[in-house]
Amino acid sequence: MKGSFFIIPFSVVIHLLIINLTLYVLTPGTFANFTVAIYVNLAWLLIGIGLSFYSIDRKEKFIGKFHKFLRHYFVFSLSYFTVLAFTKIEFNPKEQIFVLLILLVFLSAYRWTFFEFRKLYRKGGGNFLNVVVLGNDKTLSRLERIFNKPDYGYRYLGYFNNNDGNASAEKHLGSFEDSFKYILQMQVDEIYCSVSQFSYEELARLRTFADNNLTKLKLIPDNKEFYSSSMEFEIFENITVLNLRKSPLDKNYAKYGKRLFDILASSLVILFVLSWLVPVLFILNQMESKGPVIFKQLRHGEKKKSFWCYKFRSMAINKEANSQMCSRNDLRVTKIGKFIRKTSIDELPQFINVLFGDMSIVGPRPHMESHTIEYQKNVDKYLVRHYTKPGITGLAQVKGYRGEIVRKSDIVNRTRMDIFYLEKWTPWLDLQIIYETIIISVKGDDKAY
Repeated sequence: MKGSFFIIPFSVVIHLLIINLTLYVLTPGTFANFTVAIYVNLAWLLIGIGLSFYSIDRKEKFIGKFHKFLRHYFVFSLSYFTVLAFTKIEFNPKEQIFVLLILLVFLSAYRWTFFEFRKLYRKGGGNFLNVVVLGNDKTLSRLERIFNKPDYGYRYLGYFNNNDGNASAEKHLGSFEDSFKYILQMQVDEIYCSVSQFSYEELARLRTFADNNLTKLKLIPDNKEFYSSSMEFEIFENITVLNLRKSPLDKNYAKYGKRLFDILASSLVILFVLSWLVPVLFILNQMESKGPVIFKQLRHGEKKKSFWCYKFRSMAINKEANSQMCSRNDLRVTKIGKFIRKTSIDELPQFINVLFGDMSIVGPRPHMESHTIEYQKNVDKYLVRHYTKPGITGLAQVKGYRGEIVRKSDIVNRTRMDIFYLEKWTPWLDLQIIYETIIISVKGDDKAY
Protein backbone atom coordinates (compact mmCIF):
# COMPACT_ATOMS: atom_id res chain seq x y z
CA MET A 1 0.00 0.00 0.00
CA LYS A 2 1.58 3.26 -1.15
CA GLY A 3 -1.33 5.63 -0.55
CA SER A 4 -1.83 7.50 2.70
CA PHE A 5 -5.09 9.31 1.96
CA PHE A 6 -6.76 8.28 5.22
CA ILE A 7 -3.91 9.26 7.57
CA ILE A 8 -5.09 12.82 8.12
CA PRO A 9 -8.85 12.05 8.48
CA PHE A 10 -7.92 9.29 10.91
CA SER A 11 -5.74 11.68 12.95
CA VAL A 12 -8.52 14.28 13.01
CA VAL A 13 -11.00 11.72 14.36
CA ILE A 14 -8.55 10.45 17.00
CA HIS A 15 -7.70 14.02 18.10
CA LEU A 16 -11.38 14.87 18.51
CA LEU A 17 -12.03 11.63 20.39
CA ILE A 18 -9.17 12.34 22.81
CA ILE A 19 -10.32 15.94 23.33
CA ASN A 20 -13.97 15.04 23.87
CA LEU A 21 -13.36 12.05 26.15
CA THR A 22 -10.74 13.84 28.24
CA LEU A 23 -12.81 16.98 28.75
CA TYR A 24 -16.02 15.03 29.37
CA VAL A 25 -14.40 12.79 32.01
CA LEU A 26 -12.31 15.47 33.76
CA THR A 27 -14.69 18.45 33.47
CA PRO A 28 -18.21 17.00 33.21
CA GLY A 29 -19.72 20.14 34.71
CA THR A 30 -18.56 22.35 31.86
CA PHE A 31 -18.15 20.05 28.87
CA ALA A 32 -21.57 18.42 29.31
CA ASN A 33 -22.95 21.69 27.94
CA PHE A 34 -23.79 20.95 24.28
CA THR A 35 -22.89 24.46 23.10
CA VAL A 36 -19.46 24.28 24.69
CA ALA A 37 -18.79 20.87 23.13
CA ILE A 38 -19.73 22.10 19.64
CA TYR A 39 -17.61 25.25 19.87
CA VAL A 40 -14.59 23.40 21.27
CA ASN A 41 -14.66 20.87 18.41
CA LEU A 42 -15.11 23.61 15.81
CA ALA A 43 -12.27 25.60 17.38
CA TRP A 44 -9.85 22.66 17.08
CA LEU A 45 -10.76 22.05 13.45
CA LEU A 46 -10.75 25.70 12.33
CA ILE A 47 -7.47 26.45 14.08
CA GLY A 48 -5.94 23.36 12.49
CA ILE A 49 -7.02 24.52 9.05
CA GLY A 50 -5.92 28.11 9.66
CA LEU A 51 -2.46 27.08 10.85
CA SER A 52 -2.07 24.28 8.25
CA PHE A 53 -1.56 21.84 11.09
CA TYR A 54 -2.86 18.77 9.28
CA SER A 55 -0.09 18.20 6.78
CA ILE A 56 2.21 15.21 7.18
CA ASP A 57 5.40 15.13 5.19
CA ARG A 58 6.89 11.74 4.33
CA LYS A 59 10.09 12.69 6.15
CA GLU A 60 8.42 14.25 9.19
CA LYS A 61 9.33 12.81 12.59
CA PHE A 62 7.77 13.18 16.04
CA ILE A 63 10.00 16.04 17.13
CA GLY A 64 10.52 17.54 13.67
CA LYS A 65 7.50 19.86 13.56
CA PHE A 66 6.49 19.58 17.20
CA HIS A 67 6.47 23.36 17.37
CA LYS A 68 3.52 23.41 14.96
CA PHE A 69 1.63 21.08 17.30
CA LEU A 70 2.42 23.28 20.32
CA ARG A 71 1.37 26.41 18.42
CA HIS A 72 -1.91 24.77 17.47
CA TYR A 73 -2.54 23.64 21.02
CA PHE A 74 -1.71 27.05 22.49
CA VAL A 75 -4.21 28.83 20.24
CA PHE A 76 -6.76 26.12 20.97
CA SER A 77 -6.27 26.61 24.73
CA LEU A 78 -6.94 30.34 24.36
CA SER A 79 -10.08 29.64 22.35
CA TYR A 80 -11.20 27.08 24.96
CA PHE A 81 -11.14 29.69 27.72
CA THR A 82 -12.84 32.15 25.38
CA VAL A 83 -15.68 29.69 24.82
CA LEU A 84 -16.09 29.14 28.57
CA ALA A 85 -16.17 32.90 29.16
CA PHE A 86 -18.72 33.69 26.44
CA THR A 87 -21.05 30.86 27.47
CA LYS A 88 -20.94 32.26 31.03
CA ILE A 89 -20.14 28.91 32.61
CA GLU A 90 -18.53 29.01 36.03
CA PHE A 91 -15.15 27.33 36.11
CA ASN A 92 -11.98 27.15 38.18
CA PRO A 93 -9.07 28.51 36.07
CA LYS A 94 -6.41 26.45 37.86
CA GLU A 95 -8.47 23.30 37.48
CA GLN A 96 -9.01 23.95 33.77
CA ILE A 97 -5.30 24.62 33.20
CA PHE A 98 -4.52 21.29 34.85
CA VAL A 99 -7.06 19.55 32.60
CA LEU A 100 -5.52 21.16 29.51
CA LEU A 101 -2.06 20.00 30.56
CA ILE A 102 -3.33 16.42 30.87
CA LEU A 103 -4.97 16.77 27.44
CA LEU A 104 -1.65 17.99 26.05
CA VAL A 105 0.04 14.86 27.38
CA PHE A 106 -2.60 12.60 25.80
CA LEU A 107 -2.39 14.32 22.43
CA SER A 108 1.42 14.22 22.52
CA ALA A 109 1.27 10.52 23.39
CA TYR A 110 -0.93 9.88 20.37
CA ARG A 111 1.47 11.85 18.16
CA TRP A 112 4.39 9.76 19.38
CA THR A 113 2.40 6.53 18.93
CA PHE A 114 1.41 7.54 15.40
CA PHE A 115 4.98 8.14 14.26
CA GLU A 116 6.21 4.94 15.92
CA PHE A 117 3.47 2.90 14.27
CA ARG A 118 4.20 4.52 10.91
CA LYS A 119 7.89 3.67 11.32
CA LEU A 120 7.09 0.01 12.05
CA TYR A 121 4.61 -0.12 9.17
CA ARG A 122 7.20 1.21 6.74
CA LYS A 123 9.89 -1.09 8.07
CA GLY A 124 7.47 -3.92 7.28
CA GLY A 125 7.25 -2.75 3.66
CA GLY A 126 4.11 -0.62 3.77
CA ASN A 127 3.53 2.88 2.39
CA PHE A 128 6.72 2.79 0.31
CA LEU A 129 7.90 4.59 -2.82
CA ASN A 130 10.30 3.10 -5.39
CA VAL A 131 13.08 5.61 -6.11
CA VAL A 132 16.20 5.79 -8.29
CA VAL A 133 18.92 8.41 -8.65
CA LEU A 134 20.37 9.66 -11.93
CA GLY A 135 23.90 10.96 -11.60
CA ASN A 136 26.82 10.33 -9.29
CA ASP A 137 28.17 13.38 -7.48
CA LYS A 138 28.86 14.43 -3.92
CA THR A 139 25.16 14.32 -2.96
CA LEU A 140 24.68 10.66 -3.95
CA SER A 141 26.01 9.09 -0.75
CA ARG A 142 23.97 11.53 1.36
CA LEU A 143 20.82 10.75 -0.59
CA GLU A 144 21.46 7.02 -0.22
CA ARG A 145 21.70 7.42 3.58
CA ILE A 146 18.36 9.23 3.60
CA PHE A 147 16.63 6.70 1.33
CA ASN A 148 17.95 3.80 3.39
CA LYS A 149 16.27 5.06 6.57
CA PRO A 150 13.38 2.58 6.85
CA ASP A 151 11.02 4.97 8.65
CA TYR A 152 11.01 7.32 5.63
CA GLY A 153 9.32 4.70 3.47
CA TYR A 154 11.63 4.83 0.44
CA ARG A 155 12.69 1.72 -1.47
CA TYR A 156 16.03 2.79 -2.97
CA LEU A 157 16.75 0.70 -6.06
CA GLY A 158 20.06 2.25 -7.14
CA TYR A 159 21.53 4.90 -9.41
CA PHE A 160 22.39 5.44 -13.08
CA ASN A 161 25.51 7.19 -14.30
CA ASN A 162 27.50 7.11 -17.52
CA ASN A 163 30.94 7.16 -15.82
CA ASP A 164 30.82 5.16 -12.62
CA GLY A 165 33.70 5.35 -10.22
CA ASN A 166 31.92 5.36 -6.88
CA ALA A 167 32.49 3.09 -3.91
CA SER A 168 28.81 2.09 -3.87
CA ALA A 169 29.19 0.37 -7.26
CA GLU A 170 26.87 -2.48 -6.23
CA LYS A 171 23.99 0.00 -6.57
CA HIS A 172 25.10 1.12 -10.04
CA LEU A 173 22.28 0.09 -12.40
CA GLY A 174 23.74 1.27 -15.69
CA SER A 175 24.00 4.30 -17.94
CA PHE A 176 21.57 7.15 -18.55
CA GLU A 177 20.15 5.28 -21.57
CA ASP A 178 19.54 2.17 -19.44
CA SER A 179 17.41 4.08 -16.96
CA PHE A 180 14.30 4.51 -19.12
CA LYS A 181 13.57 0.82 -19.58
CA TYR A 182 14.42 0.04 -15.94
CA ILE A 183 12.12 2.75 -14.59
CA LEU A 184 9.18 1.29 -16.51
CA GLN A 185 9.98 -2.31 -15.58
CA MET A 186 10.37 -1.60 -11.85
CA GLN A 187 7.43 0.84 -11.68
CA VAL A 188 9.60 3.59 -10.21
CA ASP A 189 7.55 6.28 -8.43
CA GLU A 190 10.15 9.04 -8.16
CA ILE A 191 13.36 9.88 -10.02
CA TYR A 192 16.00 12.03 -8.31
CA CYS A 193 18.35 13.60 -10.81
CA SER A 194 21.56 15.52 -10.23
CA VAL A 195 21.19 18.35 -12.75
CA SER A 196 24.89 19.13 -13.04
CA GLN A 197 25.57 15.63 -14.42
CA PHE A 198 23.45 16.00 -17.56
CA SER A 199 23.01 18.32 -20.51
CA TYR A 200 19.94 20.45 -21.06
CA GLU A 201 18.80 18.09 -23.86
CA GLU A 202 19.10 15.04 -21.58
CA LEU A 203 17.14 16.80 -18.83
CA ALA A 204 14.43 17.83 -21.27
CA ARG A 205 14.20 14.25 -22.53
CA LEU A 206 14.01 12.93 -18.97
CA ARG A 207 11.29 15.39 -18.07
CA THR A 208 9.22 14.43 -21.12
CA PHE A 209 9.68 10.75 -20.28
CA ALA A 210 8.56 11.29 -16.67
CA ASP A 211 5.52 13.34 -17.71
CA ASN A 212 4.46 10.73 -20.24
CA ASN A 213 4.83 7.78 -17.85
CA LEU A 214 3.30 9.06 -14.59
CA THR A 215 6.65 9.14 -12.81
CA LYS A 216 7.57 12.13 -10.67
CA LEU A 217 10.91 13.74 -11.48
CA LYS A 218 12.75 15.65 -8.75
CA LEU A 219 15.93 17.55 -9.48
CA ILE A 220 18.91 18.27 -7.31
CA PRO A 221 19.30 21.75 -8.81
CA ASP A 222 22.19 23.38 -10.55
CA ASN A 223 21.04 24.48 -14.01
CA LYS A 224 18.77 27.51 -13.55
CA GLU A 225 17.64 27.46 -17.21
CA PHE A 226 15.56 24.38 -16.46
CA TYR A 227 13.36 25.89 -13.74
CA SER A 228 9.66 26.72 -14.25
CA SER A 229 6.71 28.03 -12.21
CA SER A 230 5.32 24.50 -11.67
CA MET A 231 8.43 23.44 -9.73
CA GLU A 232 8.92 23.60 -5.99
CA PHE A 233 11.93 23.16 -3.74
CA GLU A 234 11.89 20.47 -1.08
CA ILE A 235 14.42 19.99 1.70
CA PHE A 236 15.78 16.51 2.41
CA GLU A 237 17.53 17.26 5.70
CA ASN A 238 20.25 19.53 4.28
CA ILE A 239 19.87 18.57 0.58
CA THR A 240 17.83 20.76 -1.77
CA VAL A 241 15.62 18.86 -4.23
CA LEU A 242 13.38 20.29 -6.96
CA ASN A 243 9.93 18.76 -7.49
CA LEU A 244 8.96 19.26 -11.15
CA ARG A 245 5.26 18.45 -10.78
CA LYS A 246 4.09 20.23 -7.65
CA SER A 247 0.40 21.10 -7.92
CA PRO A 248 -1.85 23.06 -5.56
CA LEU A 249 -4.07 19.96 -5.71
CA ASP A 250 -1.36 18.07 -3.77
CA LYS A 251 -2.03 20.19 -0.69
CA ASN A 252 -4.14 18.63 2.03
CA TYR A 253 -6.74 21.40 2.15
CA ALA A 254 -7.25 20.91 -1.60
CA LYS A 255 -7.54 17.11 -1.45
CA TYR A 256 -9.90 16.97 1.51
CA GLY A 257 -11.78 20.18 0.81
CA LYS A 258 -12.39 19.17 -2.80
CA ARG A 259 -13.46 15.66 -1.77
CA LEU A 260 -15.86 17.00 0.88
CA PHE A 261 -17.44 19.34 -1.68
CA ASP A 262 -17.71 16.47 -4.17
CA ILE A 263 -19.48 14.23 -1.66
CA LEU A 264 -21.97 16.91 -0.56
CA ALA A 265 -22.76 18.17 -4.08
CA SER A 266 -23.03 14.71 -5.67
CA SER A 267 -25.30 13.50 -2.85
CA LEU A 268 -27.65 16.44 -3.42
CA VAL A 269 -27.76 15.89 -7.20
CA ILE A 270 -28.41 12.16 -6.81
CA LEU A 271 -31.11 12.74 -4.20
CA PHE A 272 -32.96 15.67 -5.77
CA VAL A 273 -32.29 15.30 -9.52
CA LEU A 274 -31.33 11.77 -10.54
CA SER A 275 -33.99 10.22 -8.29
CA TRP A 276 -36.76 11.43 -10.62
CA LEU A 277 -34.80 12.07 -13.83
CA VAL A 278 -33.70 8.44 -14.27
CA PRO A 279 -37.24 7.00 -14.51
CA VAL A 280 -38.38 9.88 -16.75
CA LEU A 281 -35.52 9.35 -19.23
CA PHE A 282 -36.01 5.58 -19.05
CA ILE A 283 -39.61 5.97 -20.28
CA LEU A 284 -38.62 8.46 -23.00
CA ASN A 285 -35.74 6.26 -24.18
CA GLN A 286 -37.94 3.17 -24.37
CA MET A 287 -40.39 5.01 -26.61
CA GLU A 288 -37.64 5.62 -29.17
CA SER A 289 -34.85 3.09 -28.60
CA LYS A 290 -34.94 -0.06 -26.49
CA GLY A 291 -32.10 -0.57 -24.06
CA PRO A 292 -30.78 0.57 -20.66
CA VAL A 293 -31.18 4.20 -19.62
CA ILE A 294 -27.62 4.28 -18.23
CA PHE A 295 -24.64 3.69 -20.51
CA LYS A 296 -21.38 2.67 -18.89
CA GLN A 297 -17.95 2.72 -20.44
CA LEU A 298 -14.44 1.93 -19.18
CA ARG A 299 -12.32 5.06 -19.01
CA HIS A 300 -8.97 5.99 -17.51
CA GLY A 301 -8.94 8.04 -14.32
CA GLU A 302 -6.34 9.19 -11.80
CA LYS A 303 -3.00 7.40 -12.22
CA LYS A 304 -4.54 5.89 -15.37
CA LYS A 305 -6.69 3.51 -13.32
CA SER A 306 -9.72 2.18 -15.21
CA PHE A 307 -13.23 2.78 -13.92
CA TRP A 308 -16.78 2.50 -15.21
CA CYS A 309 -17.94 5.96 -16.31
CA TYR A 310 -21.72 6.42 -16.32
CA LYS A 311 -23.80 8.51 -18.73
CA PHE A 312 -27.41 8.67 -19.83
CA ARG A 313 -27.64 6.68 -23.04
CA SER A 314 -28.01 9.09 -25.95
CA MET A 315 -27.47 6.65 -28.83
CA ALA A 316 -29.14 3.57 -30.19
CA ILE A 317 -27.38 0.37 -29.13
CA ASN A 318 -24.35 -0.07 -31.44
CA LYS A 319 -21.08 -2.01 -31.63
CA GLU A 320 -18.89 1.10 -32.06
CA ALA A 321 -19.92 2.73 -28.77
CA ASN A 322 -16.60 1.93 -27.09
CA SER A 323 -14.34 2.84 -29.99
CA GLN A 324 -15.90 5.57 -32.12
CA MET A 325 -16.40 9.08 -30.74
CA CYS A 326 -19.67 10.86 -31.48
CA SER A 327 -19.45 13.13 -34.54
CA ARG A 328 -21.59 15.84 -36.13
CA ASN A 329 -24.86 14.46 -37.52
CA ASP A 330 -24.06 11.07 -36.03
CA LEU A 331 -26.93 8.75 -37.04
CA ARG A 332 -26.51 6.75 -33.81
CA VAL A 333 -27.80 9.64 -31.68
CA THR A 334 -31.50 9.43 -30.81
CA LYS A 335 -33.90 12.39 -30.75
CA ILE A 336 -33.94 12.55 -26.97
CA GLY A 337 -30.18 11.93 -27.12
CA LYS A 338 -29.64 15.13 -29.12
CA PHE A 339 -31.39 17.15 -26.44
CA ILE A 340 -29.61 15.64 -23.42
CA ARG A 341 -26.23 15.94 -25.14
CA LYS A 342 -26.85 19.57 -26.11
CA THR A 343 -27.79 20.47 -22.51
CA SER A 344 -25.12 18.15 -20.96
CA ILE A 345 -27.86 16.26 -19.10
CA ASP A 346 -26.23 13.07 -20.39
CA GLU A 347 -23.30 13.71 -18.01
CA LEU A 348 -25.40 13.82 -14.81
CA PRO A 349 -25.00 10.11 -13.89
CA GLN A 350 -21.29 10.86 -13.42
CA PHE A 351 -22.26 12.35 -10.06
CA ILE A 352 -22.48 8.68 -9.05
CA ASN A 353 -18.82 8.33 -10.10
CA VAL A 354 -18.05 11.42 -8.05
CA LEU A 355 -19.73 9.98 -4.95
CA PHE A 356 -17.80 6.70 -5.41
CA GLY A 357 -14.54 8.66 -5.62
CA ASP A 358 -13.61 7.76 -9.20
CA MET A 359 -14.19 11.32 -10.43
CA SER A 360 -14.41 14.88 -9.17
CA ILE A 361 -16.94 17.50 -10.22
CA VAL A 362 -14.15 19.58 -11.81
CA GLY A 363 -11.10 18.09 -13.49
CA PRO A 364 -9.77 16.89 -16.86
CA ARG A 365 -12.44 15.01 -18.80
CA PRO A 366 -11.86 11.21 -18.92
CA HIS A 367 -11.41 9.58 -22.30
CA MET A 368 -12.10 6.08 -23.58
CA GLU A 369 -9.27 3.66 -22.84
CA SER A 370 -8.45 3.22 -26.52
CA HIS A 371 -8.20 6.99 -26.98
CA THR A 372 -5.96 7.38 -23.92
CA ILE A 373 -3.56 4.80 -25.34
CA GLU A 374 -3.56 6.65 -28.68
CA TYR A 375 -3.13 10.15 -27.23
CA GLN A 376 -0.34 9.24 -24.80
CA LYS A 377 1.72 8.11 -27.81
CA ASN A 378 0.99 11.14 -29.99
CA VAL A 379 0.43 14.04 -27.57
CA ASP A 380 3.36 15.27 -25.50
CA LYS A 381 2.70 15.34 -21.74
CA TYR A 382 -0.81 13.95 -22.23
CA LEU A 383 -0.55 11.74 -19.13
CA VAL A 384 0.17 14.71 -16.85
CA ARG A 385 -3.60 15.28 -16.77
CA HIS A 386 -3.92 11.89 -15.04
CA TYR A 387 -2.17 13.14 -11.90
CA THR A 388 -5.62 14.12 -10.61
CA LYS A 389 -9.14 12.72 -10.74
CA PRO A 390 -11.09 13.30 -13.97
CA GLY A 391 -14.04 15.67 -13.81
CA ILE A 392 -17.60 16.00 -15.04
CA THR A 393 -16.49 19.36 -16.40
CA GLY A 394 -13.14 21.10 -16.70
CA LEU A 395 -11.25 24.20 -17.72
CA ALA A 396 -10.75 22.90 -21.27
CA GLN A 397 -14.50 22.40 -21.70
CA VAL A 398 -15.54 25.91 -20.62
CA LYS A 399 -12.81 27.40 -22.81
CA GLY A 400 -14.32 25.81 -25.91
CA TYR A 401 -12.20 22.65 -26.23
CA ARG A 402 -15.06 20.17 -26.11
CA GLY A 403 -16.82 17.73 -28.38
CA GLU A 404 -15.37 15.72 -31.24
CA ILE A 405 -11.59 15.71 -31.70
CA VAL A 406 -11.08 16.30 -35.41
CA ARG A 407 -7.55 17.70 -35.55
CA LYS A 408 -4.52 16.97 -33.40
CA SER A 409 -4.61 20.58 -32.20
CA ASP A 410 -7.97 19.83 -30.52
CA ILE A 411 -6.48 17.31 -28.09
CA VAL A 412 -3.21 19.27 -27.78
CA ASN A 413 -5.10 22.40 -26.65
CA ARG A 414 -7.30 20.34 -24.36
CA THR A 415 -4.23 18.81 -22.73
CA ARG A 416 -2.61 22.24 -22.41
CA MET A 417 -5.64 23.60 -20.57
CA ASP A 418 -5.80 20.53 -18.30
CA ILE A 419 -2.15 20.95 -17.30
CA PHE A 420 -2.76 24.66 -16.66
CA TYR A 421 -5.62 23.65 -14.35
CA LEU A 422 -3.35 21.30 -12.40
CA GLU A 423 -0.67 23.94 -11.99
CA LYS A 424 -2.93 26.93 -11.19
CA TRP A 425 -5.82 25.32 -9.26
CA THR A 426 -7.70 27.33 -6.65
CA PRO A 427 -11.16 26.74 -5.08
CA TRP A 428 -12.34 29.85 -6.91
CA LEU A 429 -11.24 28.41 -10.24
CA ASP A 430 -13.41 25.35 -9.57
CA LEU A 431 -16.40 27.56 -8.73
CA GLN A 432 -15.83 29.64 -11.86
CA ILE A 433 -15.70 26.50 -14.04
CA ILE A 434 -18.91 25.17 -12.46
CA TYR A 435 -20.66 28.50 -13.03
CA GLU A 436 -19.57 28.71 -16.66
CA THR A 437 -20.59 25.08 -17.23
CA ILE A 438 -24.11 25.81 -15.94
CA ILE A 439 -24.38 28.84 -18.24
CA ILE A 440 -23.23 26.81 -21.26
CA SER A 441 -25.67 23.98 -20.42
CA VAL A 442 -28.64 26.35 -19.96
CA LYS A 443 -27.93 28.06 -23.29
CA GLY A 444 -27.45 24.72 -25.01
CA ASP A 445 -24.20 23.73 -26.65
CA ASP A 446 -23.34 21.76 -29.78
CA LYS A 447 -20.50 19.98 -28.01
CA ALA A 448 -21.49 16.51 -29.14
CA TYR A 449 -24.11 17.08 -31.78
